[in-house]
Amino acid sequence: MAGRLQLTIDHNDGDMMANPSTKTGRRQFMQGALATLAVPHLAFAGTSADKVRLACCGIGNRAAQIIKELHATGLAQIVALCDTDMGAPHTVEILKMFPDVPRFSDFRQMFDKMGNGFDAVSIGTPDFSHFPIAMLAMSQGKHIYCEKPMGQSFRQIELMMAAERKYKVAAQMGNQGHSEANYFQFKAWVDAGIIRNVRAITAHMNNPRRWHGMKVSGYLPAQSVPATLDWDGWTSTAVPHPYNPGYINGDWRSWYDYGNGALGDWGAHIFDTAHEFLHLGLPTEVEAVRLDGHSPFIFPQASTLAFRFPQRGTLPPLELTWYDGLNNLPPLPKDYGAAIVDPNIPPPSKGSNQSIALPPGKVIYGDELTFKGGTHGSELSIIGSAGKDILPPVPKSPSNHFANFLKACKGEETCRSSFAVAGPLCQAMALGIIAQRLNAKLAFDPAARKITNHKEANALLEGPAPRKGWEQYYRL
Repeated sequence: MAGRLQLTIDHNDGDMMANPSTKTGRRQFMQGALATLAVPHLAFAGTSADKVRLACCGIGNRAAQIIKELHATGLAQIVALCDTDMGAPHTVEILKMFPDVPRFSDFRQMFDKMGNGFDAVSIGTPDFSHFPIAMLAMSQGKHIYCEKPMGQSFRQIELMMAAERKYKVAAQMGNQGHSEANYFQFKAWVDAGIIRNVRAITAHMNNPRRWHGMKVSGYLPAQSVPATLDWDGWTSTAVPHPYNPGYINGDWRSWYDYGNGALGDWGAHIFDTAHEFLHLGLPTEVEAVRLDGHSPFIFPQASTLAFRFPQRGTLPPLELTWYDGLNNLPPLPKDYGAAIVDPNIPPPSKGSNQSIALPPGKVIYGDELTFKGGTHGSELSIIGSAGKDILPPVPKSPSNHFANFLKACKGEETCRSSFAVAGPLCQAMALGIIAQRLNAKLAFDPAARKITNHKEANALLEGPAPRKGWEQYYRL
């Protein structure tokens, strides 16, 4: 992922770039960045045969998969690669795929050096570092493909939604099922009245997670930083901690300061379509009903969270209950049958070979009919036989999530998981994570954007104070 560079060489011409950690280098860098910001963005104006010039922030692990998917559409030209651990084993595959593409260890240097050379940015970095990259990119009129969840705090997400509106860019969150069968089916069934008057949803993710079995009494002890890694840059806008390998390469998901747990990781793959097409918006109450192994540092071993959404026009109030943890299984209808599992969806990356009692999914309780579903783009099924003879046709997707984004960059489609759509979903999950962190029941005022019954929780909406040297991203 992107971070602070000590020395970068442009592989096109070999020019060395200023070191932003020195006073002179930082001054030169900021002058260049401000000059770039002052240049009006030229919208992508190519023909349908042209490719979107794409800069990639984060090139290993999940980010590598994103780059390959975007490249496979045939609609993108990869023109820049950026990672704070450039050359580490997990980055090698992408470096070999694109050996002649310029490489950077600092996204700010990439923008300063090549800002006029790309139209869009993919962001496949850890959750906490989506925000500064996305804000800088949008402020320069760059289109954004950003992994889920959008940001680390309620406030960051709010600012990202505002930037999408202000700079009029295509911004797609990477919950790829939002361009697959479940998206079109859910909309068609709501429009036809098959799914109606939903008052309860059960959503569950009971797979093993990285923090299961962990017991911590504080943060991890300092260790020597690997030679390839720019730790300060990796930290970006997050709360700084001394380096420990227990924070990197996916293990950041375990920690409140860096990740968003099972809810932030999989919620956007499980109840995203229900959130959009049932117009859930933001809840007025979020309750930590059950927390096993509560910790102020890492996510609980199991949690049950109740999200209570108010009446929306003619739609009735709705309670969405989230279950995570190996042994925290949700109640299921007696005729539930077999879970829905899409074989094309990869399981979580750690502990995924262990047997699990129930694959990730959901149950949706509507008037007369109850539905079960899996995750990502897998289709719903009706539990029981009622209603199966009145199902409307479901249109096929005209493009997968990656092609949809790139076509939106070219003005040919609209992002299906734009920040306007994905932002409230991520903010609802952010409220759930605050309830987990504090083991609390929260009353939330959606109009005022405040938690009204818990001072500490309300402060967490803001996230940590902007880190010194990174304040500017909150002002773009």
